[in-house]
Amino acid sequence: MAKYQALRGKGLLFLLFLWFLWFINFSIRISFSPILPIVEDEFFVTHAKASSIFIFLSAGYGIGVIVSGLFSGRVGYKRSIIISLLLLSLVTFLIPFVYNFSLLYVFAFFLGFSVGIYLPAAMPLITDYYVEKHWGKAISIHDTGASAAIFATPLIVLFLMHFFKWRELFIVYGVFFVISSIVFYFVSSEVKITDPPKAIFKEIIRRRALWLMAILWVFGAGANLGIYSITPLYLTKELKMSIDFANTILAISRLGSIGVAVACGFIVDRFNLRHVIFIMVFITSIFTILLGISSTKYIGFILFFQAVFVTGFFPLGLVAIARIFSREIRSLATGFILALSILFGGGLIPYFLGLSGDFYSFGLGIVILGVMVMLSSTLLFHIKELE
Repeated sequence: MAKYQALRGKGLLFLLFLWFLWFINFSIRISFSPILPIVEDEFFVTHAKASSIFIFLSAGYGIGVIVSGLFSGRVGYKRSIIISLLLLSLVTFLIPFVYNFSLLYVFAFFLGFSVGIYLPAAMPLITDYYVEKHWGKAISIHDTGASAAIFATPLIVLFLMHFFKWRELFIVYGVFFVISSIVFYFVSSEVKITDPPKAIFKEIIRRRALWLMAILWVFGAGANLGIYSITPLYLTKELKMSIDFANTILAISRLGSIGVAVACGFIVDRFNLRHVIFIMVFITSIFTILLGISSTKYIGFILFFQAVFVTGFFPLGLVAIARIFSREIRSLATGFILALSILFGGGLIPYFLGLSGDFYSFGLGIVILGVMVMLSSTLLFHIKELE
């Protein structure tokens, strides 16, 4: 297969299609957040029980990432992405028939697992389709699909809720997944690794830097997706906003984060990586604390800047992982760190914030999270590999 030599024409169209696939994958993963107040009221469950959906989503996603990282090369990257899309269509078509809240946990797990298969298969596909000098641009453009989904999903849900009930939203997504799988089958070629190299897992888990970076990523994910997941509940149940207004604020607050990843790519080439990450994480912690104690009048402003700074951590964090770990163990180390951050930061932290909302207030839980984010930023100065 001939590689695309430039990001124009067919090369740009194919990249934009992959961007759309990542956009709808990430959108369905976070779609429970905007509708969580409605789901909570329909099933008559507590804040903590409603928020625990994200534990199962994150657990499924983490396992999906690891499984895909280990086997997608053998199965074939094209085939793995098609499997991901078809599984997503099946799960989204079945969710509308769930009327037992505990059963919703099962479907949340498989939803997360199906999404998790996609990214480890998409990254090698991109590097195989484009010449090396365009890898950075192609991957950066593709990665903005997640930021765009975080911004757009509340608005998409808000729009669709004028025509459909919350259960029917998943059918709309399911139709898009089916169509996307068919289109992807015809416009892509298979990329397969017959004998993938085996990394030594024991070597990785003995590295102190692995665990320090994992802790940093856990609280980074908690300040990002953890806050994002419970914000509609926080705004509607505690700050007494309407669900439409809450989702509008949530979407607008993510508007500034779309271009942050690209901007950080230029910043990291000019300044010390460790210092830049520390500044981004520390400022994130300040805005997170303010988010828990601010009045309704300033909540949109604080949410916006909190999202901007926390989003900037992730591309910088990936660069840090690349510098810390050698080429032979980099992929497995990245998967391990991402899996932990997704499970604990994207799953358990929203649950604990929900518990805080039940027993005292969401605001207290958010303040405690901000303090933990601040403390985690100091771990950067204990990672010798970043000196």
